[in-house]
Formats: sequence, structure tokens, C-alpha cells
Amino acid sequence: MRAPLPARPAELAYAPDEEALLVGGDGGGVVSPVPAGAWDFRVSGVRVLELWFERRVTAPEPGTLEAIRPAAWPQAWTSELLELITVLALLAEEPPFSVGADDGLITAVELRAAGVLPVPERARRPASVLDHHEEGPEGQFALL
Repeated sequence: MRAPLPARPAELAYAPDEEALLVGGDGGGVVSPVPAGAWDFRVSGVRVLELWFERRVTAPEPGTLEAIRPAAWPQAWTSELLELITVLALLAEEPPFSVGADDGLITAVELRAAGVLPVPERARRPASVLDHHEEGPEGQFALL
């Protein structure tokens, strides 16, 4: 955090030269560094940081559950924002995920080749306390 966030920020912008997220416009809060990859990260064509911010500052319809929210920007939202920036920055560094099929579907053949299918017999039956082998202090397993 380079500058504290205002109590009721209304807009979100990005300064690419400074790698800074401007929360609340001029005179608002500044979060830096924010890699360009985190700012530009999109899901279904929507910039994730902008959507996250809009969901928290857009006035909800009165009388709905969404209308029950803090009157000012809480510290928890700042923590969430910083965590989201970290996750998006890490995801932006990864190569795009590809399942190998043009339509985006994973086939049974690919699952067999990866060793996921067939499902092992032990996974087809309910878990049993008799299969548990952990013993020792603080983790002692007991049958009652």
C-alpha cells in the first residue's frame, strides 16, 4: 500500500508506468507494485480486478441481501484485494492452460492416458475407520 484507500472508493484505474492500482481516483489509495499481468488478467473476457471491485462498490438494489454490507470500505476488503492481486500475478506468469482438444473437453481416452480412469476399486466404496492407520500422540486414532 503506497497510499491509504478512501472510505468509499468509487473508481479503479491502473497506471502501467508505475505498476500501480489507483483505488478511488485522484487522491485515493495506491497499491503498488501491481504487475500488468495481474491487472490485465481476464476470465471470459472480463478483467477480474475490475469485476471484483465493482461487486463491492456498486450500490445494490434496496431490500435485497446484497444491500446488507458495510457502510465504508472494511480492512478485510483491502486484505482480499492484496491476496487477489498476488494470485492474479502468479496466474499471469503461468502459460495458458490447454486440455488438448479444440472444443475444450477432456475425453475418456485422455483420462485413461493420464491414469485417472478407471477409478480404483478403493475409491468406489465408502471410507472405513478400519482402513485408518494413523497412530501416535496428538493424532491417536481410536475405535469406539
